Amino acid sequence: MKNVTIHFLLPIIVFLSFCCNGQTQSVFERYFRSQTLRIDYQLAGDISHTDVYFQQMKMVDGWPGSRVNLLDTFQYGTFKAVVRDAASGREIYSRGFSTLYQEWLTTAEAKKRQRSFPGVTCVPFPKGKVVFELYQRNRMLQYQKIFTLPVDPEDYFILKETVIPGQTDTLHYSGDPAVHLDIAILAEGYTREEIPLFFSDAHRLGDTLLHTPPYDRYGNKINIFAIGTASEERGPDIPGEGIYRNTLFSSTFYTFDLARYLTISDLPAVYDHLAGSPADQVIILVNSERYGGGGIFNYITVCSARNVLSPQVLVHEFGHAFAGLGDEYYNTSVVYENFYNREVEPWEPNLTTLVHFETKWKDMIAPDTPIPTPDIPENYNKVGVYEGGGYVAEGVYRPYHDCLMKSNETRDFCPVCQRAITRMIMFYAR
Repeated sequence: MKNVTIHFLLPIIVFLSFCCNGQTQSVFERYFRSQTLRIDYQLAGDISHTDVYFQQMKMVDGWPGSRVNLLDTFQYGTFKAVVRDAASGREIYSRGFSTLYQEWLTTAEAKKRQRSFPGVTCVPFPKGKVVFELYQRNRMLQYQKIFTLPVDPEDYFILKETVIPGQTDTLHYSGDPAVHLDIAILAEGYTREEIPLFFSDAHRLGDTLLHTPPYDRYGNKINIFAIGTASEERGPDIPGEGIYRNTLFSSTFYTFDLARYLTISDLPAVYDHLAGSPADQVIILVNSERYGGGGIFNYITVCSARNVLSPQVLVHEFGHAFAGLGDEYYNTSVVYENFYNREVEPWEPNLTTLVHFETKWKDMIAPDTPIPTPDIPENYNKVGVYEGGGYVAEGVYRPYHDCLMKSNETRDFCPVCQRAITRMIMFYAR
């Protein structure tokens, strides 16, 4: 194990376009500095409306991210962050993402009361005045503006805090973070004495990810770092059993009262401990043997460290957080109600309602494969359109009989999911 200090920061709200959208490095140099602007806020509301409450801005040294792919063309996620040049109104940066708040809006509780959830967005630090905007999709998946924040880079209320490097172990290093996919794994619920155990767990699960297709073909484009963030007490909260722990990121099972759903509630603390480290994607490894995890697109991946199924869970949840993949299962209890509107095409690349199937994986289906595709043994190894996915048995379709996004019975992604992952890897590696 080696301890290193890394003076870079990449945002969780990350690069969503496989294409460069015609931009050049000179565009970045015209509008941005080689630093990061972090914006903290709260998303609050209920099923009928959303409010955004601004909290603070911070400047963090380093922007090793893309200086070419500045605009989002994937259009994944339930939210989108946009930066506009104040003088011209030109959109100069955008990224899509999802949130735990958006998932909560599909639960029964959101019909009864209001709640708030933390949000953090990182963008390149502007040279001149800009306008930061947040957009949220409505039921028809149309973006609606919900927040506007003028930003003056000379504002002395933008915090400029000194980064205190943590103990970091480089698990896998391929090169310059600016042109690689950088994954940061943080410890949650490990006491200071247990940090060596965390590094061992991170090595084991990081290797699992690197050896899973298609990641195994792109190891030379991926960096993985482990950051030993210590907690006061061991393990996560388990509210259903009356167990509560004092941990760094406030991890908990029973999210939305679903026993296996493991999430964290202190997102700003995650960013505080990431400052100075390359982190296109963030994995929170929780010191627990219980089955569980969670992954939200360009938000966070959370996984228990030492359950027998932790390797599959980590790769599955990272599929959500990194590539925007949707859940393909339909026969497991969930708390969501009408999560997908079957009148529109889901934004996830591996689910379809057949409303605009030509935008999905139609090009990967053999001419003699029927659509929809019967889920029978002779079709099990064919890309098709199988009914059942997105938590419902009817009206939402998946591309394969089985896949890591459907069950723990397989250790492989289907060809459609592998293509989506590959496109995202290649985006980061440009």
